Amino acid sequence: MHTPEALSKHYIPYNAKFLGSTEVEQPKGTEVVRDAVRKLKFARHIKKSEGQKTPKVELQISIYGVKILDPKTKEVQHNCQLHRISFCADDKTDKRIFTFICKDSESNKHLCYVFDSEKCAEEITLTIGQAFDLAYRKFLESGGKDVETRKQIAGLQKRIQELETENTELKNKVQDLENQLRITQVHAPPAGSVTPKSPSTDIFDMVPFSPISPQSSTPTRNGTQPPPVPSRSTEIKRDLFGAEPFDPFSCGAGDFPPDIQSKLDEMQEGFKMGLTLEGTVFCLDPLDSRC
Repeated sequence: MHTPEALSKHYIPYNAKFLGSTEVEQPKGTEVVRDAVRKLKFARHIKKSEGQKTPKVELQISIYGVKILDPKTKEVQHNCQLHRISFCADDKTDKRIFTFICKDSESNKHLCYVFDSEKCAEEITLTIGQAFDLAYRKFLESGGKDVETRKQIAGLQKRIQELETENTELKNKVQDLENQLRITQVHAPPAGSVTPKSPSTDIFDMVPFSPISPQSSTPTRNGTQPPPVPSRSTEIKRDLFGAEPFDPFSCGAGDFPPDIQSKLDEMQEGFKMGLTLEGTVFCLDPLDSRC
């Protein structure tokens, strides 16, 4: 049906619907696969009644085995090595169904794979038989070395597939961590922001006032211009505990990154306009000199 080069150097692709796989007790036999087909058809009818469609797959047949792939992503779902396939047949009562039995490399159980192909079930069965015959002849010619090489290649391919799966999982974890970090940054207060809190008062329950700038153009409540605030002396004033007063707006522009400095400037401008923050009103009316 196919040239030896097509099966040895490349592969023959087929499209089919995958009914699934089930464990069987024997590695071959018509009755064995018939029971498996009936079992999987019944399970598929139940899933179909629940609204689940039969998944479509792509089969790649070569002298190295039968690969079952997702037709869109080309992700390998099953890789059945040819020397592990012990039985292959198409259903004579249902021309769409074909099956093969393969020994699982990990559990050593015999699994029967069942497929639904509307037009080429018999052709796929014959192609697997041709690939098996060609692989067996190559095995005899090479004295078994070719099979050992294929086993090593298959083992490496399986390991590569496992590493790709682990890599995908790690990428998903990293993406989740980045999303969580982005959400945390959105809800966290910006760096340099002022945390609203109740202002400290003196013994007379008065809020201490510290002018932001030496001069303020904000008019008083009676409409007159306030007297100029005397400039600060070069000597740093300290409170009765010896601590220096803190003024967040006395820092130079170069002390903060541009984004933080712009937020500080915006806050300072808001304070000058009488910004209200969580019930605390910041007012720049001058204090009575007698206080």
